[in-house]
Parts: sequence; C-alpha cells; structure tokens
Amino acid sequence: RVARRASTAAAIVLALLVAGPLAALALGKANFAGAWWAATHRPTGIAPDPAEHSGAVVQAYAARTFGWRGAFGVHTWIAAKPAGVDRYTRYEVIGWLARDGASVVSVGDRRAPDAEWYGNPPELLRDLRGPKAEAVIAKLDGATASYPYADRYSVWPGPNSNTFIAHLARAIPELGLAMPANAIGKDYVEWVDAVGRSPSGTGWQVSAKGVVGLIVGGDEGFELNLLGLVVGLDPRKPAVKLPGFGSVP
Repeated sequence: RVARRASTAAAIVLALLVAGPLAALALGKANFAGAWWAATHRPTGIAPDPAEHSGAVVQAYAARTFGWRGAFGVHTWIAAKPAGVDRYTRYEVIGWLARDGASVVSVGDRRAPDAEWYGNPPELLRDLRGPKAEAVIAKLDGATASYPYADRYSVWPGPNSNTFIAHLARAIPELGLAMPANAIGKDYVEWVDAVGRSPSGTGWQVSAKGVVGLIVGGDEGFELNLLGLVVGLDPRKPAVKLPGFGSVP
C-alpha cells in the first residue's frame, strides 16, 4: 500500500508539472511554423542603435526554444557593447556546435543582439547602460573563459545555454540577473557546488545537478525545482512561477 500510494503521489506531481507546458503548448507558446533551418532570426528593435547610443550597453535576453521544447523553456543570452563600439557581441551557448567537437560557447557579432531565436521574439531580462554596463563588460570575457562545460551540452537537465548564462550571472554580481523560472538548465551545478549562491547573488541555492533543488533569494523569490520544472513565488513583482510559463503576474 505504501508503495502504491507513493507511486500515485508521484504520478499526480508529474501530471501537475507537465500541465503547465501542455497549457503553454495549447496556447501557442511553442513555434512549430516550418523547419528549424528556415526559421527567422530578424532583429526586433529592442537593442539601442549604436549609431544613436554611443555609450556602453549590456542586455540579457530570453526567447522560447524552437518546436515542442518551446512549451517547456527558453534560450537565454547576453549582448554587450562597450562605449564607442558600433557592434554588439553576443555571448551564448549553442548546442549543435558540440556535434563538430568544438566548444559550445559562441562569442561573436554576426547575429543581431535582439534577434528572434528561431522565429521566437526575445524578452528583455536586464538592461544596463554606462558605468554599470562597463563594469559587467570588464568581467565578461574572464567569466566566459571560466565556464566549466564548454565541451558538453545536454538539453535536460544541463549543462546547456541557460547553465552558461547562470554561470555568468554568478561570476559577475554586477550583472544582477535573476534567471527566468522556465530557463531549464539554469540550476545545473556539479555536486561540489550543490549548495551556493543563487544566480542573482541575492540568495541561496541547493541543487542536485539541476534535477531537484530549491532557491530562496531577494530577486528570485522562492523556487522549487522538480525534474527541472520550477514552481514558486516572486513576492516583489508579485508573480507566480509555473512550469512552461515562467513568471505569471
């Protein structure tokens, strides 16, 4: 009976966790339009035009991933432009680079800082200008070089693109970035780092390699991670955190 009750409870919890992504799918949050290689990467006009804004800029973005995975989570990246520079550099992890045995970390200026991610428009997570942006830019390359999973990629539970941006957030407190609740992989850490600071630096995190975990922080609020799917509360906005949706006001 105990085993039966435990299995029933586990099935109910799993159903509740998956209900969010299924609802996101039903509401059209995931993009299934066409093939991935034909999906658009158009600029969206969020990033300041360097011709009109010569100062330093750092922005963090998140956009739904392509296909059914977009019902579960987002891809995150950082775009940065030092003062007096006319192009942005994007910092992100791209999984398919691992197929060639190369580093999955991509640092370059070929793609627009605010481009769609395979047809999905981005959301601006963080926007720093002037001295605050310069303080982050001074540490970006060093933090990128210290990413420990450049030769590895796993959609679930990580390390993936969100693991990388969470690493940058922890390494650069000046960034002040709280990761989206539906950024699956953000909680991935090795056992030696199972207890540590949350990505925003305003709280603490306990994580079993991103599969289960807990965050309590000033910027993150309360997050309970079960199988990489997060439920929680953000009392500062206020908002509820739901699997598939992220933060819902």
